[in-house]
Amino acid sequence: MNLDTINQYIRSVELQRGKIAEFTKYPFCLPAIYNLFHLKFHPKVTFIVGENGTGKSTILEAVATAYGFNPEGGTKNFNFASMDTHSDLHHYIKLIKGVNKPKDGFFLRAESFYNVATNIDELDRGGGGPRIIDFYGGCSLHQQSHGEAFFSLFINKFRGEGVYILDEPEAALSPTRQMAMIARIHELVQQGSQFIIATHSPIIMAYPDAVIYEIKESFKKVKYEETEHYQIMRDFLNNTKKMLDILMK
Repeated sequence: MNLDTINQYIRSVELQRGKIAEFTKYPFCLPAIYNLFHLKFHPKVTFIVGENGTGKSTILEAVATAYGFNPEGGTKNFNFASMDTHSDLHHYIKLIKGVNKPKDGFFLRAESFYNVATNIDELDRGGGGPRIIDFYGGCSLHQQSHGEAFFSLFINKFRGEGVYILDEPEAALSPTRQMAMIARIHELVQQGSQFIIATHSPIIMAYPDAVIYEIKESFKKVKYEETEHYQIMRDFLNNTKKMLDILMK
C-alpha cells in the first residue's frame, strides 16, 4: 500500500451484503448495487460513468451521506430537507477512510442545487453571523445563471484539502466551462483534494490522473477511450451527417 492510498480521505466503499434482507427491492435490485462488493477510489479523481438509471447517482448519494453530507447537497453544516427522496443505501455501506482528515468538502447534486442556493439565502436573511454567501463569491446563487452559480461554487467555495463529491456537475456548464472545470479540478488536486464524480461528460472525464468506473451490469474499471460516452461522441462528431441520417430515418 503506497503513501497516497494511506493518506487519501476516502479509500473505498464496501456493501455490507449481510445486512440486506432482500436484493429484489430498490436500490439493491439495481445491477450495479446487486453486484457491488468492494470499490476502490483513486486518491485524486474517481469518475463513475454509465447510462441513465444504472445507479451512478444512487451510489454517489450513499457515499456522500455516509460521509456526513446532506443528502440534497452542500457542506456537512447543511441540514435542510425539502423532500425525502434519497435511498437507504447509506445504511448498508461501509466507507474505508485514510488517516488524513479533509479541511473542506462539498456534495454537489445538480438536481437539488437550487435547494442549496435557497437555503443559503434563507440563512443569510436570518442574520446572526457572517454572510454564508460571501464564501460562494458574494452574489446570491439565485441571481446568477445556473451555469454561473455552478462555476462560482467551484471557484470560490472549494478551497483545497477537501473531499468533493459531484453528481453530474456538467449539467449547467457549457463545453468551455467544462474545460475550465478540468483546470480547477487540477488546481484543487494539487492542493491535496480528492474528487468522486458521476458524469456523462466526455470532456470532464478526460482528466488524466484518474480512475474511471463504467457501470453496466457492475462496476468495471476502463480507460477513457473505452468508455461508451467517449466512443459515441467521437463517432457523432467524426460522422455527423451519417449519424443524423441514421437517426432521422
